[in-house]
Amino acid sequence: MTYLPPRNLLQAPDAVVMIRPHAFVPNPETRADNAFQKDANAETAALSKAALAEHDAAVARLRAEGVTVHVFDDHGQNETPDSVFPNNWFSTHSGGQVAVYPMFASNRRRERRPDVTEMLKSRYRLQEVIDMSGLEEDGLALEGTGAMVLDHVGRIAYTVRSNRADPIVLERFCTHFAYEPIAFDAVDAEGRAVYHTNVLMCVATDYALVGLDMITNPERRETVAQRLAEAGRTVIPLMAAQIGEFAGNAIELTGAQGRILALSTRAAAALDAAQRAEIERSARLVPLDVPTIELAGGSVRCMIAGIHLSARPTPHQDKTPK
Repeated sequence: MTYLPPRNLLQAPDAVVMIRPHAFVPNPETRADNAFQKDANAETAALSKAALAEHDAAVARLRAEGVTVHVFDDHGQNETPDSVFPNNWFSTHSGGQVAVYPMFASNRRRERRPDVTEMLKSRYRLQEVIDMSGLEEDGLALEGTGAMVLDHVGRIAYTVRSNRADPIVLERFCTHFAYEPIAFDAVDAEGRAVYHTNVLMCVATDYALVGLDMITNPERRETVAQRLAEAGRTVIPLMAAQIGEFAGNAIELTGAQGRILALSTRAAAALDAAQRAEIERSARLVPLDVPTIELAGGSVRCMIAGIHLSARPTPHQDKTPK
């Protein structure tokens, strides 16, 4: 008999939102501070076609693993080149809350869409939408679970300081959603500031992938490692070169056969045998091939907005007496 780990969905949701990119292109408005972003040597139409195919294959693979994937088509216009990365503009939280975030780049603000929140209201128990997007008018940004990596169990928001993660908005988020902020500075091997925390680390149920050596302050580096370990997780350090291959940009999900770690094929190839073995003690690796999408400076984790809400019962499931 195959052993199935307990379905603890708090850190590893079994449902997600993904956006089909019909007008994908690396975003010129984010190029200045996203060192992971690359210039594309292809026509826009070819890039969009390739990105759409990669996205649809990723959706099919996740659904085959038993993950519920709610798919929305973007608006098919060049106004939202980063629409494939919805985790930056909203997040969901147990207890029935949704956060809507202020975005740094002006063209990314157009990615917010009411039909996603309406779907969440209809399919899940949603009590409250906290919309912080108005803080953009004051030049403030906090780009969701790109800017923050959330430990949903320990209630910690790990956050790399950047223009994508303003401390005022971070404090407001943590106060409202009852998270403890742990903020720190991080740079890549060439000394460039890391723009989003979720390229640096992934917090799963039993382990955490983190580029500890990229955290510049030794005391903060020790604090991050200590707090992750205190929560009972095995800390798996990643080298800067592995971070550059998006090995930190992964997300743990729950499928029909237990927990999986969704990451790109490039990221999976960057892990060494010991790291893979430690991850596979808790979750199966599910590599997704997204090389075109990665040109925009994000990978699999950025493509997936996890749903941490309780599903509403369907009529045939509802046994409550009338």
